[in-house]
Amino acid sequence: MPTAAERLVEFLARQGIDRAFCVPGESYIALLDALHAHDRIDLVTCRSEGGAGFMAVADGKLTGRPGIVLVSRGPGACNASIAVHTAEQDAVPLILLIGQVEKRDLRRNAFQEIDYASMFRGVAKWIGEATEPDQVPEMITRAHAMAMGGVPGPVVLSLPEDVLAMACAAPVPPATLPSPLPPSPADAARLAALLRAAERPILLAGHGLDTPGHPDGAEGQGGGQGHRAALRAFAEAWSLPVAVSFRRQDLFPNDHPLYAGDLGLRNPDAQRAAFAEADLVLALGTRLTDITTQGWSWPAPRNGEKGQRLVHVCADPRFLGWLFPAELALAADAGATIAALAAEAPGAPPGRAAWNARLRALQVADMQVATGRWPDGVAFATVARLIEQVAPPDAIVTLDAGTFGAPFYRKTAWVPPQRLLAPISGAMGFGVPAGVAAALRCPERCVIALVGDGGALMTGGEYAVAVARGAPLKLVLSDNGTYASIRIHQERVHPGRVSGTTLVNPDFAQWCAAFRVPVTVVESEADFPAMEAALRAPGAAAILVRTSLAAVLPRPLAAE
Repeated sequence: MPTAAERLVEFLARQGIDRAFCVPGESYIALLDALHAHDRIDLVTCRSEGGAGFMAVADGKLTGRPGIVLVSRGPGACNASIAVHTAEQDAVPLILLIGQVEKRDLRRNAFQEIDYASMFRGVAKWIGEATEPDQVPEMITRAHAMAMGGVPGPVVLSLPEDVLAMACAAPVPPATLPSPLPPSPADAARLAALLRAAERPILLAGHGLDTPGHPDGAEGQGGGQGHRAALRAFAEAWSLPVAVSFRRQDLFPNDHPLYAGDLGLRNPDAQRAAFAEADLVLALGTRLTDITTQGWSWPAPRNGEKGQRLVHVCADPRFLGWLFPAELALAADAGATIAALAAEAPGAPPGRAAWNARLRALQVADMQVATGRWPDGVAFATVARLIEQVAPPDAIVTLDAGTFGAPFYRKTAWVPPQRLLAPISGAMGFGVPAGVAAALRCPERCVIALVGDGGALMTGGEYAVAVARGAPLKLVLSDNGTYASIRIHQERVHPGRVSGTTLVNPDFAQWCAAFRVPVTVVESEADFPAMEAALRAPGAAAILVRTSLAAVLPRPLAAE
């Protein structure tokens, strides 16, 4: 009779799960054995649970299926918790499988025991714990449904070591996922009427459009081009300017006349002022979180003739109406909403074209890169511009958190099928593991992982996984000896009082060389041809950029 672990693996394989990420542990050794016997799931052994979790998050982003991460109890689960938070903030389906203490030791403060229901409450959509082997098939089925349903997100399943190894008589149930919910015909007609009447609308595109276009996930290998293509066609048909929610630049072609920019950190004042003049905001597939709403200030609630009409479309009704009153609140799927409007005749007032052109002009102005040379290294905005020019049309770029990444959000034009994988949660350590997962998932595509000197020594060691697997990952490391993002805030609030933000780094050129890949060092723009050659060359490569700190510090300080 199959073990509970074997039943669990059988269920995952039936759902098209073909890869899982782990740091091995004795508490789930029966699950490791079940994977050894299964030829349809590739087990990727990582160097840290946080790295394994980030890889699973990135894989979930690319496939639209749950990323799978396996960790041991206690320390392993604690290390992996950063991925659970990232998946929740990013709205990515993730299943964290934790090998738990034996059933007899539960809630006895045993060695490495944690009550995961208490630990993950508030960040996971669902937490389960099997205490009998016959519960495992039902629980993994429920975990899968919860991770995928509504607004996707992370789930946690605790699996006692002895329960995993026990014989399981319960059959593997089929996965049941609800069909994407469209708006009612009456609501679709009402939305269409609002769009036709709006002189200054903005379509705000969010996570609900960052999913594969087909339920079977067939488009997941390319990263959900179905919904991206539908969004573009919808915007063009209805003449709607498109802004994207925080760090989702790759949802809509950034070179398109209807692209109005992103709602992110420190939007230009002129752009914020223009967005405030919109008379209708269609928030499509977004939870309207703090950064996207510019500190809960946009869209402005309508009061008489002032403020903005809001149509809020989100698959989970929990996020509707609790902070931003909507004229029309739809608990519906973003893609299904676009499809429902296909039955409506598009229309727009005559002044719409001028509004669209105004928003586009503001976005184009914001994309300009300042020129200039700096004595302490290269301005990373120029590196971002070079990567934009070199990256193939189907490139995948993964970003760590940090100031070096800012130009990729505001100065670089992303055009689908290019993908930008960045942590909406702002988690340092994401960039390299995400790049490893992307390079394994799409080995035929150019994958570039960018990381700062802080994040590199958090989970940058996962580059070893890419090298061991022969994945052609390009690693670009920004070295300025500082936690620069925090230093910038520090200088604004406490100028001249540097505390806790300076780094003393190892020789990163030697560190990169230790991975046995070609290393290119960029110390000035004179080295850009060598960097371009390294990016274009086949195979893995590491590029170390001596990055200017002065270029990003507040200007009076930078001039000193």
